[in-house]
Amino acid sequence: MFAGWIAGILYPMGRDLTDILKEWEYDPENSVRIVEADDGRKVLQIRQPLGIEQYEMDGRPDGLKPDGKNCLLEVYLERLEGYKKEHGSDEGFVLTHEDCDDLQSEGVIYYYRYLILFQTGDFERTGRDTDHNLALCELVSKYAEQEDDKKQILQYRPYILRMNALSKAMVSMNRELLMTARDLLEAAIKDIETMPDVDTPTFEVERMRSLSVLRSTLKQVLERKPSPVAQLKVQLDEAVADENYELAAELRDRIRGIGAEQPE
Repeated sequence: MFAGWIAGILYPMGRDLTDILKEWEYDPENSVRIVEADDGRKVLQIRQPLGIEQYEMDGRPDGLKPDGKNCLLEVYLERLEGYKKEHGSDEGFVLTHEDCDDLQSEGVIYYYRYLILFQTGDFERTGRDTDHNLALCELVSKYAEQEDDKKQILQYRPYILRMNALSKAMVSMNRELLMTARDLLEAAIKDIETMPDVDTPTFEVERMRSLSVLRSTLKQVLERKPSPVAQLKVQLDEAVADENYELAAELRDRIRGIGAEQPE
């Protein structure tokens, strides 16, 4: 009787999700969608075997605003700045075990979102979310009071940096900016090679795996030839920089001509 009474409180009538789940049956090949919420904003939904997860596309993935800020990282960065103003430096500023736990929890939900965003080809938002988690790692690296808290978070830094570089490189490649993509990948490889060791098996695995993926992607970028339009755009930029406007006009005409030849 007692268990039934508790269940009646926790699961009142009218909250059954069966109809909602039937409308979108689980299919591992079709488990992600972006829908419009009641107020017009876009939200990201993931169909799991036993339910549906929903993430905000922008801001904190769960839509919360800790202390009225966009994310918890922003709260702690403001606290750090306030501490510096009050004390003249950051000496003595620390993140407690509880602080690090809260920051890690926020990092995890950003990870869940950027993993889906990357898989769906939203590389700009993936770069944004991995920027957040890299900044979180930097804060914890400098100010965590306990070494175990640092290890718990920083062991994933090679993976986060890899995803950050890959997503930004993909944005550049889609814009035919191959040199920019190359620079991003090379910088990430150097950062991972030279970052301080974290004494966990996860760190070693992630560093090795990330370097392998980034080097393989870099090789593909170096072997990829820019399209004729991309080559002409580089020449156009150079002509404009040299104030050779006659050549610039000719190059623009050639770019337009190639575009007109493309099938619709």
